[in-house]
Amino acid sequence: MRKSFRWSLVWLVFVTALLMCGMMAGPALSQQQDTQHQETASTQAMQPTSAPEVKRVGDTLGVPGKIGEAVAKAPIGKEKGFIDPEAPRGAFGIPGAPRMNYVVAILWAVWVGWIFSTVGAFGGIMAGVGHMTVLGLGPYAKTFTQTVPSLNKAITDSVRTSNQFLVGLSALISTINYLKARTLAWPVGVALALGSIAGAIFIPWLTGGKITFKQYQGWFGLFVFVVGAFLFYDTTPAGQQKKKAAKEAAQAFKKAMAEKKGAETEGIQFKSFSLARSTFTFFGTEFHFNPLVIFCGGLLIAAISSFLGVGGGFLYVPFLTTFVKAPMYVVAGTSAMAVLLSMITSITSYITVAKAGMDWTLIGLELIGIFVGSMIGPRTQKYIPDIWLKRLFVVLAIYVGLRYFSLGFFGKSWLP
Repeated sequence: MRKSFRWSLVWLVFVTALLMCGMMAGPALSQQQDTQHQETASTQAMQPTSAPEVKRVGDTLGVPGKIGEAVAKAPIGKEKGFIDPEAPRGAFGIPGAPRMNYVVAILWAVWVGWIFSTVGAFGGIMAGVGHMTVLGLGPYAKTFTQTVPSLNKAITDSVRTSNQFLVGLSALISTINYLKARTLAWPVGVALALGSIAGAIFIPWLTGGKITFKQYQGWFGLFVFVVGAFLFYDTTPAGQQKKKAAKEAAQAFKKAMAEKKGAETEGIQFKSFSLARSTFTFFGTEFHFNPLVIFCGGLLIAAISSFLGVGGGFLYVPFLTTFVKAPMYVVAGTSAMAVLLSMITSITSYITVAKAGMDWTLIGLELIGIFVGSMIGPRTQKYIPDIWLKRLFVVLAIYVGLRYFSLGFFGKSWLP
């Protein structure tokens, strides 16, 4: 058991360090690229030229937030990387942007909701794939890389925020279910939530309007590999045995609580608190944790989740089982609550601080699809072997990860 905890900790630290380096490097690299573009533009402006001056839109055209500000700076034209004010409105209200196929959006959201309720971790990835590739927002954002870099970055922020709406609803459904089952360890949840909220505020402030779509796509692809590694582990004999043991422990717990008189009045009991060591009991079983460690873990994981627009639940669970030493049925609900609070905070921060624009019609329809998919998932899961489902998503993780990683960091997809 200690060996398992040790490797969980090593893996968590590695993933956190890798992604945090990317988050810190992204704005700096983006700023450097902007400076280079400005210097190039200044040099060209000093050179005599007979080319006519490019006419800019000069108005937000009623598009709110940073997207509207960027639209005003865009050159007028019908080619890629230009804005035609007379063109039909598309995503985010931008003239000439991809027209949203709402039927496809709803069906994809149902698919994502089904994944959330069956596999879990891969749902956030599929939400991102839907916005970037299926609905065409990624290729559209890339067309403004040279002509209007600020519009490229503004659309990237909107994609990140849109993903989090879908993740947040799934976390809300899970949190409600765990609250009903009385398996949400709130003493740990408070420390974790405070850290999660801090991380979810920090990242939109640090990276909002500074990350290009290409950078985001590359780091998103790398993250897909990490999730694929977790799913692959779940398909190994060690992973299957661990899951079987967790399921048996949860069933034994439910049976013991059903037989125990007055159990409904016990639940979580908070016994002692200090910054170095706090104690709570869960139906008579005592657990100890360090609030500062839990806070810092929540901050780092929420920062990763906010940067990429994913849930991070698969990181919260091993973190909590390592540092709280609690079984899966105790930490799963706490993890869901942390994801919910970090998503709410991150969405609010992106919209208010980074001024991310939203396509509210698209978001509303997608949330309906997520809810429907989340209801269908538990009713169909028994017909599909869990191990084969995860193997399927491991293959998808390799494909999506390689494609996004190569497109983001090398500018060309290594796969069709």
